[in-house]
Amino acid sequence: MGILAAAIAVGLGALGAGIGNGLIVGRTVEGIARQPELKGTLQTTMFIGIGLVEALPIIGVVIGFIALAR
Repeated sequence: MGILAAAIAVGLGALGAGIGNGLIVGRTVEGIARQPELKGTLQTTMFIGIGLVEALPIIGVVIGFIALAR
């Protein structure tokens, strides 16, 4: 049961991060296409957002290890 819980936690975390990163990058590209002069600002904000989104799978892995330890 613990292995299944760990797999679900890691898998859903990775799925959510993949969708979130796709949305962030897609909207950034749209923003750059509309206002090319804001490229630097938009990219900086994008990288911060991606960093925050990537925390989710890491938390999922930690939860998975906790589930395996029990």
